[in-house]
Amino acid sequence: MTKTGLLFAGQGAQKLGMARDLYDNFESVKATYDEASEMLGYDLRQLIDADADKLGETKYTQPAILTTSVAILRLLEAHHIAYDVVAGLSLGEYSALVASGSLPFADAVRLIAKRGQYMADAAPTGSGKMVAVMNTAADVIETACQQASAKGIVSPANYNTPGQIVIGGEVAAVDAAVDLLTAAGVKRMIPLKVSGPFHTALLEPASEKLAVALETVAFKPFAKPLISNTTAEVMAFEDIKALLTRQVMEPVKFYDSVETMLNMGVTDFIEIGPGKTLSGFVKKIDKTVSTTHVEDLATLQAILEK
Repeated sequence: MTKTGLLFAGQGAQKLGMARDLYDNFESVKATYDEASEMLGYDLRQLIDADADKLGETKYTQPAILTTSVAILRLLEAHHIAYDVVAGLSLGEYSALVASGSLPFADAVRLIAKRGQYMADAAPTGSGKMVAVMNTAADVIETACQQASAKGIVSPANYNTPGQIVIGGEVAAVDAAVDLLTAAGVKRMIPLKVSGPFHTALLEPASEKLAVALETVAFKPFAKPLISNTTAEVMAFEDIKALLTRQVMEPVKFYDSVETMLNMGVTDFIEIGPGKTLSGFVKKIDKTVSTTHVEDLATLQAILEK
């Protein structure tokens, strides 16, 4: 019995014109963007197609990726593509909540618009940095961050694969951690082009505001299990608000989340949203599973033909 897991793209995957061909070809996709634009008070499709600068700003990026992901999800559901379990990377967790049946799309758009704004306010562009540390044991990275914390906030932010862990925080502290890791013999570290050091303690102000916003949302019981970024375990209904509050300022445990899905019997992963970063991560975690991604007309047709 094969099981299918959906994975939803996170921030950083956005690209100008994403899903435009789906928008032009499917009324349900157009309706999804129209619905989001109405709630946001600006033309989201126009922004995605024509404004690269805004698309790169956290408060616009987040609704853009969420809406694109949900539009694709609705297409797959309309074509009777079934799935058993869901997860998303950071922002993608909100698309996963929509897919799980727990969060209505309209509420997700309103919530993510606030989350994006809170995150941008807490960590303005240039306020910190993030660096991907390659092929280094987690405990080595964690120790370097602890030692470098004398210079400020720095900690692991994304456990993407066993061979790629991202650290983030204040510039001086991240630089100190990089120096310590270099001295420990780490060969490859890649500074990331991100707008802020997300999933670190610098985001605590955003976490506090998000907690207040979450109190206004009526979540529904899960129709499909969702794997939490924060615990890498199946999210319980009563923990949704607490976990989403923590998620903004705590590390994303992506590879443990994928392991949980594998242990649940998932053999096929479908990545939804722009790009195929998560599919790449999954292949590094387990080469035996099947991965596909859907982001445009060609990739949609490929999965429907399967």
